[in-house]
Amino acid sequence: MPKSFHRTDRVAAQLRRELGTLVHDAVRETGLPSVSVSDVEISRDLAHAKVFVTALMPERSEEAVKGLRAMAREIRMELARAMKLRHVPELHFHYDPSLDHGERIYNLLRDLPELQGDQPAADDGAEDEENPSR
Repeated sequence: MPKSFHRTDRVAAQLRRELGTLVHDAVRETGLPSVSVSDVEISRDLAHAKVFVTALMPERSEEAVKGLRAMAREIRMELARAMKLRHVPELHFHYDPSLDHGERIYNLLRDLPELQGDQPAADDGAEDEENPSR
């Protein structure tokens, strides 16, 4: 049975591609902190789009999102020129903290053996070579 793809999914994917380029250009021209588009969620009526961005410098993410929100109208007009849609959705920029959370979890897991220190490794059920009678 073939997968069904809703129009909103296809439009969101196209928006993500186009916005990736437009946001990159806008950030470069205005001197905002570097961000990239991580996801786009679009409403069922295609009137609104939540654009999630991640920042290379998380400490400056608020500044970047504020700048993008201020430029949302101009970015939307550029998007209208790039896409063939009757109505281009209104853009709402949000910071996506998922990469920050993933990095935090990675660092916690990476540091975990250091916390355990001298504890022996868990026995995986393999027989000891020195004492095969176990």
